Amino acid sequence: MKLSEEVVKLKISVVIPAKNEAATIGTVVETVRALALDLEVIVVDDGSDDDTGIISSVAGAIVIKHPYSKGNGAAIKTGARHAKGDVLVFMDGDGQHDADSIVKLVDRLLSGHDLVVGSRQRGSQANVWRGTANRFYNWLATYMSGHKVSDLTSGFRAVRAEKFREFIYLLPNGFSYPTTSTMAFFRAGYSVAYEPIHVAKRVGTSHIRPLKDGTRFVLIIFKIGTLYSPLKIFAPISLLIFMLGMGWYGYTLSAFDKFTNMSALLFTSSAMIFLMGLISEQITMLMYKRSE
Repeated sequence: MKLSEEVVKLKISVVIPAKNEAATIGTVVETVRALALDLEVIVVDDGSDDDTGIISSVAGAIVIKHPYSKGNGAAIKTGARHAKGDVLVFMDGDGQHDADSIVKLVDRLLSGHDLVVGSRQRGSQANVWRGTANRFYNWLATYMSGHKVSDLTSGFRAVRAEKFREFIYLLPNGFSYPTTSTMAFFRAGYSVAYEPIHVAKRVGTSHIRPLKDGTRFVLIIFKIGTLYSPLKIFAPISLLIFMLGMGWYGYTLSAFDKFTNMSALLFTSSAMIFLMGLISEQITMLMYKRSE
């Protein structure tokens, strides 16, 4: 790919979180460093039990080692704090991401965006379950933000460093940092774009555990809502309960000519949930005001 003059002159930091990726990390670092760009490669060794850190260092990366595993998101935050580049590129160390796609992401970033996410194309998902789950996350994020979200959970992304650091304190230590950072950028009014990419099958075993992480991903769905605009979650639930209360009241009024405790409970619950949404909305606004 022909490199634009802007991309060539840009200082780029490529941050690679890695845990027990000795089989692939050396090749990943070497292919990134082979690009004709002014870049530094930072590998954050998240408490690996193998030679991930040593291999990364030999391949030419700056290695920062966690004394124990803190999580993928924690590794991302460590790398971002140590990076010296104007642009941060995050990618996996398992060989799934093509280093050549870095140029496409950065070039798209320089066209006027603040965050560019590598959007995995059809056939790039690890399995049917994860593909279905990601499609649901994308739909929910699109509803919450009012913007088309092509790939909410992709970990291959390029971002302007100073803007990413505004939201470091919001990011979780686990695998959901892509979700949180994307929604934070939408909330702040920053420009987010998606660049189509293809990913290879990972080498080795995934660190994601279906049962435990499946439950965690369900919680992420609610976190997306409360992070971005809580009323979009609370208001529909409040309305649904209110309509149930009205329906039950209509039934008891016509059948027994009275107002029951169940109707009172439903109406009260509806009001409480709506008020909780209002309070959550105010807290969210204060949270983003702090980042500004």
